[in-house]
Amino acid sequence: PVMATLIAMSIVWEFMLHPQFGLVNGLLHSVGIEGYSWLQDRRTSLYALCVIGVWQALGFNMVLFLAGLVSIPRQLYDAAEIDGAHGAWARFRLVTWPMLGPTTVFVVVITGIRSFQVFDTVAVTTAGGPANATNVLQYYIYGSAFGRFQFGYASAMSVALLVVLSAITVLQYRLTRAGRTDLG
Repeated sequence: PVMATLIAMSIVWEFMLHPQFGLVNGLLHSVGIEGYSWLQDRRTSLYALCVIGVWQALGFNMVLFLAGLVSIPRQLYDAAEIDGAHGAWARFRLVTWPMLGPTTVFVVVITGIRSFQVFDTVAVTTAGGPANATNVLQYYIYGSAFGRFQFGYASAMSVALLVVLSAITVLQYRLTRAGRTDLG
């Protein structure tokens, strides 16, 4: 999912979630559960887009956490075991999780920023519908500028989004700096 384009993956998911011949409804039907119109119902369309977004980001986030896990020095686990952390849960709680703190903050912030930037999936699968249920900020800005020709309004929303994302980035930077000073 990380290497494929968002548009291609959105088309694949659109077919998988199709109400009549989609893979998801086919699997549900095989176990006796009635299929559903995932992207056509305003109650479930945003949740379906969330699942698609999580799936698309999962591989990238796994690589980041794997890099964080590999960078934990083995000596910390040995020291924790000498100090009485004999079980796997104790070593995870006392060594692994605290050492993954900066990685976790980075993943949470990057994922949060990406959630503000959702556009391709919405444009391909739902076009903001049904009944504006999936009209996310980026798609709304696009519709304002190129659908209703309100370029000033769309520009103002883009600048406001830039300010919000900059504030999130500064917060992430401060949290990771605080995490580094606490660890050593």
